[in-house]
Amino acid sequence: MAENHTIKLYHGSNQTVEQPQLLKSTHPMDFGAGFYTTTNYQQALDFAKKVAIRQKTGKPTITAYEAQENILRSKYKILEFHSADKAWLDFVTANRQILNPEIDAEIVIGAVANDDIIEVVRLYENGVYTVEETLKRLKIKTLYNQYVFRTQKAISELITKEVINV
Repeated sequence: MAENHTIKLYHGSNQTVEQPQLLKSTHPMDFGAGFYTTTNYQQALDFAKKVAIRQKTGKPTITAYEAQENILRSKYKILEFHSADKAWLDFVTANRQILNPEIDAEIVIGAVANDDIIEVVRLYENGVYTVEETLKRLKIKTLYNQYVFRTQKAISELITKEVINV
């Protein structure tokens, strides 16, 4: 039997999110509509600050969750990008252009196109960089990860463990 491996995931927002819900996105996002989390606390903190500023309400808040990785991987269809390669770039670009690529994955895992790399992706989208140039530039950036839960059933695996008001 596979060993249980607990992963800690963070969600940055302008409010506590103890009962995460699948909401429609109001703007283009890397992996489409879903509930976004990361294993990187700093990434969640940076995002929480941006959301509070953008929404002009609430205060930066990080909600920490735990999930059993073996359950996620055995129970749900997962699309996982192990690096910022051409497949990842095409998927992110399609989602950011609101082309809504059809996938049957309930969870998507991969690098986040944060502020440090989004300009590289934009230049690619606008035809300034080739695929090769874009991937070369991405390799020198620090890439954080994101776990995006695309169904309410998958979201239900998250157990709220801590709320951190910044």
